Amino acid sequence: MDKPLPPLKPEFLAMMAKGVSLMLCSCDPALTPSVMRAVGSRIEDEGRRITAYLGRAQAAQLLADIASSGRLAAVFSQPSTHLTVQFKSRRVRIRETREDDGPHLEAYLRSMEQEVAAVGFAPVCAHALLAHAPGDLVAVEFEPDEAYDQTPGPQAGRQVSAH
Repeated sequence: MDKPLPPLKPEFLAMMAKGVSLMLCSCDPALTPSVMRAVGSRIEDEGRRITAYLGRAQAAQLLADIASSGRLAAVFSQPSTHLTVQFKSRRVRIRETREDDGPHLEAYLRSMEQEVAAVGFAPVCAHALLAHAPGDLVAVEFEPDEAYDQTPGPQAGRQVSAH
């Protein structure tokens, strides 16, 4: 799909911009899935452009699958509320991290410390969850083609619109 996604509902955009759990997924040519937790995110243009940060060594299979298939799925979920949105994209680009990514990674870590604390875990759990080797990060930029509300409940699975 080449048409840009309409603006997201404010509650989804606020959750994503805050910094919550983010999982990325792709698959190989045999459709074997690969999944990895992102260690940070950057949200731009009202959610129409998203950057996820991955540890290159930990995410080698996922990065290979994204590079070969050109597609990914991404799921943002807030541990304290279970508010969840899923994106699918065929407009993906892998790049090296830049100096201006640093503040987004730091803000994401601080937000995840709050999120894990809200469900009863110490901030050190967020540090362990998001640990990565210095200099090993890679950025996965994508523009969502589709978005789905995956919050548990009657709206789960419905395509997200701007309203």
